[in-house]
Amino acid sequence: MRVVLFGGTGWLGRQVLAELNAGPEVTEVVPVPRAAAELGTAGVGDLAGLLASLSPDAVVNCAGAVAGDALTMIGVNARGPATLCAALAAAAPHARLVHLGSAGEYGAVARDVPVTESAPTCPQGLYGASKLAGSLAVAQSALDAVVLRVFNVIGPGAPATSLPGRLVHELRTADPAGVIRTGTLAAVRDFVDARDIARAVALAVTTRCPDGALPRVLNIAGGRAVPVRALVEGLVEAAGFDGRIEEAAELDSARSSGVPWQQADVSAADRALGWRPELTLAQSLKDMWAEG
Repeated sequence: MRVVLFGGTGWLGRQVLAELNAGPEVTEVVPVPRAAAELGTAGVGDLAGLLASLSPDAVVNCAGAVAGDALTMIGVNARGPATLCAALAAAAPHARLVHLGSAGEYGAVARDVPVTESAPTCPQGLYGASKLAGSLAVAQSALDAVVLRVFNVIGPGAPATSLPGRLVHELRTADPAGVIRTGTLAAVRDFVDARDIARAVALAVTTRCPDGALPRVLNIAGGRAVPVRALVEGLVEAAGFDGRIEEAAELDSARSSGVPWQQADVSAADRALGWRPELTLAQSLKDMWAEG
């Protein structure tokens, strides 16, 4: 099986690349360089020509933008997947498409009720709205396609654009008795390790359903509601930091403001792929701190 991978140079993309290369069913993985920029601006014809030359059995799209101006976010997160769907339909219509969506597509949900894939989507900002547009382009296409709606990602190598990644960096460089400032920590989130996500992608690429296609959308998450404060305290403990964590509302993430609570129901992914998260939050935090 030949798999074409868009976004393979990013944090999640590198994990997916390693997981696909480790699997016995995938004979070749072809990473497309600088995929986020290309998908945001590429024409359908050029992309179709590239895909036709590669003859993929499956295509994985890990490309995405978590920050930037409106043109960047909409280009990469919304136009990019739509262009990819049109190009794939023209060049390799029988290839499976696995696209990474985001929990930001749901927006605010009912507290204490794990969100299922049938829940209404009501994104709170440009990031979630642009991701939702891209996911809809994939889910409503005529392709053999599945959207993996990924919740809050943690794990070794987390980028500084994420709270866990930034906190690890600051803990490594902070005065042991100093002050580290974060956004407010009152929110509750569902955290999932990047390595578990990569395993879900590999299963989505290779699973063949005897009774038809995969579900159009599958939640990929830890399946637990975890206070953000608990994640921060876990990293602080791992670092042996004796200083003070200071919360400041002005440092809140624009991507997650207005969403006080989220927890996913991951039973659909279990039924369709045989996937459930394997790495605990404690193990993820331990590995994040131990890295480097």
